Amino acid sequence: MSFDLFSFSRMGGLFFLTAIAELLGCYLPLLWLTGKGPIWLLVPAVLSLAAFVWLLTLHPAASGRVYASYGAVYIATALAWLYVVDGIKPVWSDYLGVALALGGAACIAFGHRQA
Repeated sequence: MSFDLFSFSRMGGLFFLTAIAELLGCYLPLLWLTGKGPIWLLVPAVLSLAAFVWLLTLHPAASGRVYASYGAVYIATALAWLYVVDGIKPVWSDYLGVALALGGAACIAFGHRQA
């Protein structure tokens, strides 16, 4: 099985969109619960979580390998969210953790392929 860069990029983009939908769906209720946002934020939160569930159905297969790989992309996206949305600059251990997660996901995603 050969490596297809287009498919890999498309899958990575889908993972990223799924992570954004999940983060937004959880972040908006947090704003309301902490008194930093109005209750109407729950409406886009529900829509975002519905989009998250729908996006999960678009992944190539609902298997442990796919979700494990998605988890690593989620970790990277969540740390980017930490910086962009929360204004907290990641530290060296955050970067190391992301690198380890993405490296582990690469081993999971590509390690099972037969030559």
